[in-house]
Amino acid sequence: MKIVFTCGGTAGHINPAVALARMFQERVPGVELLFVGADGGMETRLVPREGYNIRTVTITNFQRSLSPASLRHNLGTLRNLSRSRRQAAAILDDFQPDLVVGTGGYASFPVVREAARRGIPTAVHESNACPGLTTKMLSKHVSRVMVGFEESRQHYPRPDRVVVTGTPVRGDFFALTRAEARAKLGLTGEKPVVLSYWGSLGAQEMNRQMVDFIRLECGAGCPFHHIHGAGKRYYPGVLEGLKRAGVRLENHPSVDVREYIYDMAVDMAAADLVICRAGASTISELEAISKPSILVPSPNVTANHQEKNARVLAERGAAVLMLEQESSGQKLYDRVKGLLDRPGELESMRRKLGEMAVQNANEQIYQVLSGLLKGVG
Repeated sequence: MKIVFTCGGTAGHINPAVALARMFQERVPGVELLFVGADGGMETRLVPREGYNIRTVTITNFQRSLSPASLRHNLGTLRNLSRSRRQAAAILDDFQPDLVVGTGGYASFPVVREAARRGIPTAVHESNACPGLTTKMLSKHVSRVMVGFEESRQHYPRPDRVVVTGTPVRGDFFALTRAEARAKLGLTGEKPVVLSYWGSLGAQEMNRQMVDFIRLECGAGCPFHHIHGAGKRYYPGVLEGLKRAGVRLENHPSVDVREYIYDMAVDMAAADLVICRAGASTISELEAISKPSILVPSPNVTANHQEKNARVLAERGAAVLMLEQESSGQKLYDRVKGLLDRPGELESMRRKLGEMAVQNANEQIYQVLSGLLKGVG
């Protein structure tokens, strides 16, 4: 059996594919897996770290602006579409997959579309409440569309092909208890742990706010452990900003500022509270392990889908929603301190997250894909 997973752009597209790949490896002896991403995309770094082979196609996005620069960019994207179709065809000719699964990102389009044209069983998974452009375009051609929310079904022209499965979460998120994760990180005592990060790419404005946040916590004697992932692009700027603010991290061992969080499952398991964006993959991870959070959605995503994702949790009392334009280092710090000082509120959030989580999302998706491999449906 051979399966292609195609994804890219952000960890929110990559991690669900990795979770499914691991499940097939565990259950299907001898299964052969191949990932396909975009030239130079984050997936070309993250996927090999997980032990999988990856090939790439030349694909870029469409920009909605009518500026001359955007029009030139879109002309280049049209040329790349033609090139990526040929590359996708060559990859399929070479690997001969029995199933092709797309989990988001522009790289998914040429590979899944070409596989569907050839009659290879295909599926796409959309984690967000509102589908992205790639999923919308592919939904007319694939064998199955898998979605994370029941509310998503209305957005597709063929509801009979849509299955509500939830979003796959990597098994290592369930491997450690809070106490085990804290021990692995070398944390002793019962000082709370706060984890903050702004998506796999980082975010300039929110990192600026976190510099002020860290200044405040250090000035207060570091009342909690704090792990912050700045993102490769912004890490040097965060360190420089902290120096300008008079914060010497070597004097504050409770504050751990990192370029990138590679052991997210461990850090999230150890955390008492998470401050983060509201991408669908992140939302699913928070739900799966009932982790309270302060969500600050990115305002720079198509269709504002992160805010829509966050409101689903906030309206049920399962998370706190703060809009970026209304946020600041001081406001975030005050909200964190308030929540940590009210353990009953954190416990209520944990309970509501558990009620919202789609149980056994990985298993449900596995069954849908296994059915396609067997020719069911």
